[in-house]
Amino acid sequence: VQLQASGGGLVQPEGSLTLSCATSERTFSSYAMAWFRQAPGLEREFVAAISRSAAYTYYADSVKGRFTISRDNAKTVWLQMNSLKPEDTAVYYCAACREPGTTPRKSYEYQYWGQGTLVTVSS
Repeated sequence: VQLQASGGGLVQPEGSLTLSCATSERTFSSYAMAWFRQAPGLEREFVAAISRSAAYTYYADSVKGRFTISRDNAKTVWLQMNSLKPEDTAVYYCAACREPGTTPRKSYEYQYWGQGTLVTVSS
């Protein structure tokens, strides 16, 4: 499964940005999807996840109420980020999990990863 993340860039505090993660995988709907991020000098951390049917979404406390994860039938996962803060600065990665019946929040449970896209929040 190949994942292509895009949409990162420089944005001012309180601004918005939308990330996308595209795949050509024909069985896309059978994968739970998530976004993780990694800031310089820190470990990769969970941001948001969405179940295969999109019925369930999960968020890290630090982004709850500001970020929204979604997916569509065009094999794309989105991360809408609002009210961005400098501490949101990181490389953002999308990930796919093939294990049925689960929407994990741990990075080691995801088998496939995109290349990452840099988000910088700064004035």
